[in-house]
Amino acid sequence: MPSPHVVKHVIKLRKQIGLLEATSITVGSIIGSGIFISPKGVIDNAGSVGLSLLLWILCGLQAGLGAICYAELGTSLPGSGGDYHYLNKAFGNLPAFTFLWVSNIILLPASNAVMSLTFAHYTFASFFNEDCKIPQFGVQLLACCAVLFLTWFNVTNVKAMTKMQNVFMIGKIAALIVIIFAGVYSIAQGYQRHTKGFENIWKNTTTEPGKIAVGFYSGTFAYSGWNALCYITEELKSPNKNLPRAIYISMPIVTLIYVLTNVAYFSVLSPHDIHASDAIAVTFGNKVQLLRQIKWMIPLFVAMSSFGCLSVHIMSASRILFAGARNGHFPGMLSLIQMNQLSPVSSLIFMGGLSVVYLSIPDVFVLITFATFIFSLVSLVVVIAMLYLRWKQPELPRPIKVHILYPLGFMVICIFLTVFPIFVRPYEVLIGLAITFSSIPVYLMFFVREQNNKWLVNNTYNATVAAQKLLLAVPEEAEG
Repeated sequence: MPSPHVVKHVIKLRKQIGLLEATSITVGSIIGSGIFISPKGVIDNAGSVGLSLLLWILCGLQAGLGAICYAELGTSLPGSGGDYHYLNKAFGNLPAFTFLWVSNIILLPASNAVMSLTFAHYTFASFFNEDCKIPQFGVQLLACCAVLFLTWFNVTNVKAMTKMQNVFMIGKIAALIVIIFAGVYSIAQGYQRHTKGFENIWKNTTTEPGKIAVGFYSGTFAYSGWNALCYITEELKSPNKNLPRAIYISMPIVTLIYVLTNVAYFSVLSPHDIHASDAIAVTFGNKVQLLRQIKWMIPLFVAMSSFGCLSVHIMSASRILFAGARNGHFPGMLSLIQMNQLSPVSSLIFMGGLSVVYLSIPDVFVLITFATFIFSLVSLVVVIAMLYLRWKQPELPRPIKVHILYPLGFMVICIFLTVFPIFVRPYEVLIGLAITFSSIPVYLMFFVREQNNKWLVNNTYNATVAAQKLLLAVPEEAEG
């Protein structure tokens, strides 16, 4: 008979994240490699400096609208899982599976590929002169090595990887501070080329909605991460107050940093210079007299930032895949945990391998189109789920209830981003749609009817056992 004096401690996530930490998490989740690669895609499609800067502001506005809408979902449907959790609660298993499918087949590995290619471009830029052509195969090979190394490191040493993020964060912040300061210095000194970028900021502005949408894609990619807080609402102190406050503080900060960084670029580089460069920050450093003695530092800092973002993304992406497999929406062999390191080894290997496959596409802006199209589509459906829950479950407690204009404005932008790019990038959009809709037969064949297919059940079981032996891994044990 248990002693009446024994106190039972409930094991659950602690509410230990305050407003300052929440703001830092949001800013840190958004600012990454995107700001060092996306400006080229924005200016190439916008055509002018003026529209390019306007798109960066509008991308920040869209991210802010989305974050506020997600805040309502995060407080009315508390729990980890973000989009997957919301879609499952609103629409059931199939839409939740579709989210997992497109996220793990397109969005996450394509984003990993972009980050690894950014790291590789800036690493090579440290050793090549500006007028030398960097070999594309070498960039892809180095990017592949980065993905494989970080996958292995995440499998073998999770704690060390999380501690290394502090170093990578320094690189990210240092690079942006140097660029913004150098841009302000150049404008103040009347740098001889900066007037070319700003004397007629609307020159060559495109009027094609499709090109504007594709330019929006590049900016949106740089803002990805605005929904990070919705994955940790259970750990926020006073989430009803701190969640919207963190969003209202962090989104203007990020938007200001991004706009200032682009102003710094344009203070020294013309749109043609940006178009011709695969490493904008390096080209910027080579043009600024103030930075010529330390120009090697910029590619080093950017490479550190991209490497750090890639390591975090590989770790978090594998957890989404792991959660889906644990819930029965992906094969059980992807939910195995390495016995010694306690890492989701099978999902890490799968995600790393798929990321390497995407490296066969050398154009990062094709990958950005893939990723951002899916991200816009998913975000649109999630906000529709929010409105659906308002209608279907009006009695659901909603500590935060945003004005109807917030979701409507966000939905209009997302519809624009999912419809018009088909006229400019039909190949990428149609492939994205095909993979999205392929989730339906996959779900029906492998999960709804799985128990009736003995051949599939037996082979899935055998594959899981083989993976356990090969990786020294086991399924997660239930508590208690």
